[in-house]
Amino acid sequence: MSEPGSRRILVVEDETLVLFNLEDILSDLGWEIVGVAMRLEEARRLAETAVRPDVAILDVNIGGGLVFPAAEILVQRGVPVVFATGYGRDGLPPEWQDREVIVKPYTQADVERVLQPYSQQACAAG
Repeated sequence: MSEPGSRRILVVEDETLVLFNLEDILSDLGWEIVGVAMRLEEARRLAETAVRPDVAILDVNIGGGLVFPAAEILVQRGVPVVFATGYGRDGLPPEWQDREVIVKPYTQADVERVLQPYSQQACAAG
């Protein structure tokens, strides 16, 4: 059980060093990671079963596959998704281009900026 006002996040990232860096960034920003997936099948499973996060950061390309099946599950659960990609918003299919994007390589400031609205919502709900 998370503390009132805690901010929960799900992360999908298949590159170990990028994942470790993102975990450190999220910890520094006060986010509780409720699940991490490095493979598409894990991402789909966590999207369905993880404690409902306040937001999810999803690497678009996971081991040569695309993360959109997991994104669809999360959106159906009412979870906002943020895509991490080196291609920017224009690299997303049209139906996903209205979502937040952090462009790789990103900094802590980039992650903080994109998560700021969700951080405020999570704290208000707690």
